[in-house]
Parts: sequence; structure tokens; C-alpha cells
Amino acid sequence: MDMEAMIQRSQEGVLLPECCIYKVPHMIRDQHGSAYTPKFISIGPFHYGDERLEDMERHKEIFFARFIRKSKKSLSDLVNYAQSSVQQVRDSYSEDIAFEDKDLMKMILRDAAFIIGLFCGFISEDKELLKDAKLSQLWVRANIAQDLLLLENQLPFFFIENLYNKADPCNLGGYHPSFRELTYMYFSFYNIQNLKPDPNVGIAHFTDLLRIFHLQEQKPQRKLFHASSDILLYSAHKLKDAGVKLKAGRSKCILDLKLSRNNHVLQVPEITVDMGTEILFLNMIALEQFRYPYDTYITDYVGVLDCLIDTDRDVDVLIHQKIIRNHLGDSRSVAELFNSLWKNTVPMTFSSGYLDLCKRLNDFYQDPWRKKKVALKRDYCKTAWQTTASIAGVILIILTFIQTIFSILQVVLNK
Repeated sequence: MDMEAMIQRSQEGVLLPECCIYKVPHMIRDQHGSAYTPKFISIGPFHYGDERLEDMERHKEIFFARFIRKSKKSLSDLVNYAQSSVQQVRDSYSEDIAFEDKDLMKMILRDAAFIIGLFCGFISEDKELLKDAKLSQLWVRANIAQDLLLLENQLPFFFIENLYNKADPCNLGGYHPSFRELTYMYFSFYNIQNLKPDPNVGIAHFTDLLRIFHLQEQKPQRKLFHASSDILLYSAHKLKDAGVKLKAGRSKCILDLKLSRNNHVLQVPEITVDMGTEILFLNMIALEQFRYPYDTYITDYVGVLDCLIDTDRDVDVLIHQKIIRNHLGDSRSVAELFNSLWKNTVPMTFSSGYLDLCKRLNDFYQDPWRKKKVALKRDYCKTAWQTTASIAGVILIILTFIQTIFSILQVVLNK
């Protein structure tokens, strides 16, 4: 089933309202390789049994044993909670889960205990945990954190949070943080806006939380999207040549693009592009296409950047203006990354702010007088020497014209 069909199916109510964890269609997976596949640890049923991830199953057993020892509830109490939640957990997945209730219960209980133990352990700098031959390695922990953000690699947030509340296993010197607080601390690297845990904000799972970290506080209105007329037509270097000043915005929200009233200054918040950028954006985009087809704010942002970036020349402009911090090495890789993110998306609506910004930039570039000015600058003022020569030429023409006028006047007066 492709992305558009899945959205249609969701709108028709075939998927239950509780559904929030989705399997990415093969036609998209084939184009983006392993962006949706965990590399170190499987969470939930979709990737359970993958031989590449078997090594972490032993760690899950160790974490589960420690979790039970620290729990304020008995094992039977926790098992009873998991059993009572199995159907609701099943309903959270877009695919049928081919596990008996008993096996699914064991899996989600063990996976949730691992996540809780991981969060508690590294927040409290647990010495026993930090001595672990694998988990003590920073690069492993970073990759596990990224695996926990993949759309297909999720448990529903409600299950982990309720299990944590029942067990109350985390005592940080008399301080008992909520599971939301722990989660925000663990994923603080991605929380660039420094958002505070809010019990009134619904969280479906960790991929959903990643999206929440990136959203604007005041979400713009939505309008129907028409690709033929609403898209930004000109890339960064063309806009720069036309007189638009590209500037790094000060906002901590990367979605906060701003265009000055006179259309001369486009502010784009700084974004760091590294090995994980493509993976995280692809998973947020996939989540929006399935769960938020009429609120695709992350997808909209990627669409605007795709328009701003056509080639490595555009990337160089954005790097020079300190809008992109490139950790990939060459500019061409950055251009290819952003050119691939928006493929296979189905924009039904678009942010009204972005639509207005695109229209104003298109109009600014297409202004006929501005085009003439740009042509003059391109042909006669590329370098300082060329500019000087052009000015000297204009002065010479003016002086020649004045000399001609005086010569004519002299002839007329002599008569």
C-alpha cells in the first residue's frame, strides 16, 4: 500500500483512532535504504527477530531483571498491567501483529523496562550501567538514541509511561522525576527549543515527540496546496543574485522562516546537517504523511528548503551565510539530501506563512525592473575591477556627451 492509499485508508476510518505506529511502504523504503530500520536495537514487533539486532536482546534481559528489583510493584502486578494493555497496544500499530497475546505481552514489557532503565541509568550516571562494555561507548549510545526515534521502532508512549508510574523505579536522591521529564532529559540533544514537559501535550511515541520538539509554538493556518502555482521557483543563489539577502535567523525553531516587509531579507534559522539529519527528517515526514496529513509542518519546511537548494552552489550560499552548518563534508551531499527528502510526499495542505513567503519571493524575482538591474550587475559589475571599469566607461560617455554639446553650442554661437 503506497503513502497516498494509506492516508486515504486512515481518513476512511479503516485504521483505528489509536493507530500511531506505521510500517513504511516498500516503494519509499527502497529509495531511502535503511533510514527506517534500526541499527542497534529493536523496539516493538516490527523489527523483532532481526539477526543483526540479537546482541541487544541480552541487554534487555539484564535491564528487565534490574527493573523488577527496583520496582515498587511485584512482577505479577506488572504482568497483569501488560496483559490488560495488550489489545490497546495492538491497536497502536498499522499492521497486524503476528504474536500471541502472551508473547506480545512479554515483548512490550521487556522493551519498556529497557527504555525506562536506559533513561534512568544515564540520567543518574549509574556506575553499573556505565561499566557495560557496549553501552559505555558514546557512539553506541548515540546510535541507540537515534534508533529509539525511528517510526517503525516504537512502543506507544502511554504504555511505557503507565508502567513507569506503577513501578516507580527511578529515585534520583529523593527526586522522583516523571517519565516525561526523563524522556525530555534523555532526548535533550534534539530539544533545540528547550521545551518543558507538558502533561497537556499528547505524545503518541518518541518519533511524535521529535516532531513536537521542532514545531512552532503558534502553528500557522493551513491552506490547500497547488504545486503548479504555490511552489518557490527560485533557489538560494538566484534569489541572492536578484537582491534578496539571506540571513541566519535567531529563532531556535528551525521552521521559523521570515521575510522582511520589503522582501529584501530572508531569515532562515541555522540548521546542522550531519549523518543523522536525513534519517530523522524522513521518519518525521513519514509520521506526518500517515498521522497528520493535514498538518504537515515538517514536510512543508523540507519542501521550502528543497526549493531553496537545487545544487551545491545554493548550499555554498547558505553555508556562507551561516544558515547551514555542514558536517557531511562536501556541499553536493547536502544538496542531494534535501533534494531527496520531499520525494513521494503528498502535500494536501501547506502552511499559509510559507505560501505567502514563496509568492512574495517569486514576485520579487520576477519584477521586470529588478531583472534589468540584475542583468546590469551580472554583465558589468561582477568584480571590483569590472565595476570600476564600468563606472569609468559611463563617466567617459558623459564627458564625451558634454564635450559634444559644448562643441555644438560653440558652432551655433560663432554663427
